[in-house]
Amino acid sequence: MSENNQLRDVFDAIADPTRRRLIRLLAGAEEMPLHELTAQFQMGRTAVSKHLTILKEAGLVLDRKVGRETRFRLNATPLREIQDWVAFYSQFWSTNMLRLNQLLEEEEE
Repeated sequence: MSENNQLRDVFDAIADPTRRRLIRLLAGAEEMPLHELTAQFQMGRTAVSKHLTILKEAGLVLDRKVGRETRFRLNATPLREIQDWVAFYSQFWSTNMLRLNQLLEEEEE
């Protein structure tokens, strides 16, 4: 699935703490099979699979079959959208804090 064909918003996909944890686990490995991912959570295989499906729909996770096993890996490219959004607001707040600081310094004089 390409970035242009994403079925789910990346922000929506990372809104859940379980999905953020899945992303973190996958970031630390080249690939992980479903049973290894499931072992990291206190929930069943079906619940983990549902979270992985949401991440796949957002383009954040890729999968491939190896025999009867499905292996998952992170595709971090869609996270760039979040990085860009955060960078914009980081600059916004830095600029506004600088303005506020200048205003307070002017008032002190």
